[in-house]
Amino acid sequence: MSDSQTPPSAPDTDQNRREVLYWRLLSRLFSPDEQPALETASVAIVDDLGLPPALLDPGVSVDNLVQRFPGLNAELRDLMADKEHEEGDEVRRAALVSKLLLNVFSTGTGNVTAGQLESWKQDAAWFERGMGCEPGELRHRPGDEEVAGVLAGIEGDLVKRMHLREVLADPNLARQLTPSMSLIEQLLRDKSNLSGVALANAKALIRRFVDEVAQVLRTQVEKTSVGVIDRSVPPKRVFRNLDIDRTIWKNLTNWSPEEQRLYVDRLFYKQTARRTTPARLIVVVDQSGSMVDAMVNCTILASIFAGLPKVDVHLIAYDTRALDLTPWVHDPFEVLLRTTLGGGTDGTAAMALARPKISDPRNTVMVWISDFYDNRSLITDFEAVHRSGVKYIPVGSVNSSGHQSVDPWYRQKLKDLGTPVISGHIRKLVFELKNFLT
Repeated sequence: MSDSQTPPSAPDTDQNRREVLYWRLLSRLFSPDEQPALETASVAIVDDLGLPPALLDPGVSVDNLVQRFPGLNAELRDLMADKEHEEGDEVRRAALVSKLLLNVFSTGTGNVTAGQLESWKQDAAWFERGMGCEPGELRHRPGDEEVAGVLAGIEGDLVKRMHLREVLADPNLARQLTPSMSLIEQLLRDKSNLSGVALANAKALIRRFVDEVAQVLRTQVEKTSVGVIDRSVPPKRVFRNLDIDRTIWKNLTNWSPEEQRLYVDRLFYKQTARRTTPARLIVVVDQSGSMVDAMVNCTILASIFAGLPKVDVHLIAYDTRALDLTPWVHDPFEVLLRTTLGGGTDGTAAMALARPKISDPRNTVMVWISDFYDNRSLITDFEAVHRSGVKYIPVGSVNSSGHQSVDPWYRQKLKDLGTPVISGHIRKLVFELKNFLT
């Protein structure tokens, strides 16, 4: 047999079959029309692999597929995780990956029902499992910010395509909704147009989301290391504070070889005293359209710190006007109902409310959350606050994915001031605040 008649080797065959599956995936992602040749070839490949034909049907959710074929549960987990995979399963893995990608990233056009939104969320949860994490963890994992941002964008588009007011007005449909940042954003934007049953259902969803996020953030606050020891305060001379290692070391000169005993004439104690002066925390949040995620997270975070002993928390939200929300700082649900998302940005209005609250600069921290696309004259106020002794913390991102755009001019100016903008996950802000306040 000549070289031209030599049949392709197994690796070449597997490569061809993987290409067929991925070409089909691309064609379905960019066009709703089926490509008959690719569909026929893909059906044959899936059948040869012993996988169910439903794997190729984008109308079948991943959840439904796993319920009907439980053996796929383990295969889908860690499917796309950064780890060593067994050789020889590349084609099977390509078929399963195609299912996850198609169901999550091909959402079509037109109106979306509450059921379709929830089905997509379940598919997105399986996508996260395939990436090697539990549902909801992807947006918190370093290095996956871009993917998390894309998923949030898709979900936001689905929410916008849903007739949310009609869904909220129907208790049966409203019960199908589970709260998420995209859904809460839409509810907050539309709350002034809701009434009766629809408004009650919207409030219930917002309250549920606030409670869920508060639980997560409260755990992060509890786990974050606390502030530095105040060594100006003498250690309390009680047994639990006894520094045994230091006591032995300092008394070694009293060791008696004859008696085999160490005589201790001085005890040493560990210093445990921390800040006792009440600290004032002033949180200023840009509530313009680009900062919804930050508004929700920081409102909840402010309420958590307000619950700590000896911390006096003040909360100000602003767009073109500023609003002092301090009376409701302990209840983030009430705060969010009083905000009006969207509009322009004027930080000078917020600064006019914030500056009078600074009575003891050395014992005050000001957190300013914004994308800083604002009046350039505001930098003068930031410099004055910083020079006065206030711990000034500019924050450009406290959202779920850690991705946020910040005005490059302000980013450089604040860096030159010695107060660089914090950009990243909210854990960074939690650490900075707890380190100062506790």
